[in-house]
Amino acid sequence: MTDTTNLYIDGEWVPAESGDTFAVENPADTTETVAEYAKGSTEDAQKAIDAANEAQADWEATPAPDRGTILRETAKLLEERKEDLTEQLSHEEGKTLSEASPEVQRAIDIFYYYAEKAADNAGKRKGPSGGRTSVYTKREPLGVAGLVTPWNYPIAIPAWKIAPALATGNTVVIKPASAAPGPAASIVQALEDAGIPDGVINFVPGSGSDVGAELTSNDGIDAVSFTGSSEVGHHVYDAATDNMARAQAEMGGKNPAIITDSADVDEAVDIVGAGAFGVTGQACTACSRAIVHTDVYDEFVEGIVEYAESIDIGPGLEDPGMGPHVTQSELESTLEYVDVAANEGATHETGGERLEGDEYDDGYYVSPAVFTDVERDMRIFQEEVFGPVLAVTEVEDFDEAIEAANDSQFGLSSSVVTTDLNEAHEFIERTEAGVAKVNEKTTGLELHVPFGGKKDSSTNTYREQGDAGLDFFTEIKTVYLNT
Repeated sequence: MTDTTNLYIDGEWVPAESGDTFAVENPADTTETVAEYAKGSTEDAQKAIDAANEAQADWEATPAPDRGTILRETAKLLEERKEDLTEQLSHEEGKTLSEASPEVQRAIDIFYYYAEKAADNAGKRKGPSGGRTSVYTKREPLGVAGLVTPWNYPIAIPAWKIAPALATGNTVVIKPASAAPGPAASIVQALEDAGIPDGVINFVPGSGSDVGAELTSNDGIDAVSFTGSSEVGHHVYDAATDNMARAQAEMGGKNPAIITDSADVDEAVDIVGAGAFGVTGQACTACSRAIVHTDVYDEFVEGIVEYAESIDIGPGLEDPGMGPHVTQSELESTLEYVDVAANEGATHETGGERLEGDEYDDGYYVSPAVFTDVERDMRIFQEEVFGPVLAVTEVEDFDEAIEAANDSQFGLSSSVVTTDLNEAHEFIERTEAGVAKVNEKTTGLELHVPFGGKKDSSTNTYREQGDAGLDFFTEIKTVYLNT
């Protein structure tokens, strides 16, 4: 029988008020229940918010170096548990071990990073206009942060929200996605073991309509940080700001890679393939559009089809080239887009089939798909798929490539593959994306740089990560001290 991981409220692991639980299945083998979790409700969320408010003043008053010490100890504990955390992540979400391990390491590094930043966020001294007045700014926490995190990076995203919130003196209530809540629970366990005071961190998995809605509407929440779909993100942002909370929402993407006529085609294939099919395409920064110059189009298509067909697919714990989708609904969504693309007239080069037989029968497996002859008005060009499906579009020149790349409601990440420095600079200036990459895949970002999108990929309020993460969770007070 699988043990139940309870809610964590006010320093205690407690069952849900209703007694309800939910199970998480292994996406590679749905006959296996990986774990069971208490299912929080509105009432549980309210209790967690109350506990966070009760603890906030003392946590803010805790010297910043002492807060950093707890974050540092948390990082050490996560590091000691890395192997188990990697397996937990792969088991619940489906990532291969080679994908899960660096994600766990990223969470470790994030806690180390913000442990040092905790003592380096006081404010700035300004020059007074005269007299003995001392003028400076000081940063203060917002209060209680409600964090809503997705399943696709189930330890990295909770880490990059929790760590800066705690470092700056906020208390936290986190609602992880129900598809893979275990890694977030493991962060909370490490924080508890590191000695974090009761009420400072609270963990309440549950439905968006109950727990999520309470985190975005409760008067006791001062900041809301959300990562997920655009549809939900806009609702979260509107609800939170209507309640005068500071809010940020990082949402979807339809990320392009431009392949110019000067590109090394083999390099372009590797860059696009890794960005499109890595983590089973389940990343908001995944490359889903390859916009290719006509002079290298045929060669690129041949290469990317070969790349897709060479990927070994299997259970994440066996560390193949690509693991399963996380849930049945995600698998069905990808298969639906494969049908849509074919019906719209795109050329189906390879993949996009549900895998069956042997180890595949009980898992959510699909083969990586490539469509060519994709026109800009097709849904496969415009809509986020969130699966291993690549749309390839042919263009005549660089200007047309930029125009096509920007022809999207989204603007999260983009890349160009070129050996022409002028084209590289032109791309950086003209791409309508929050992240611009030259000769690199669209996925992946270092932890100390700002992350966020434009257009419908973001609410464009505050960025995440690095110093930008500290900015979101703090407000500035201007001080005049006249002696």
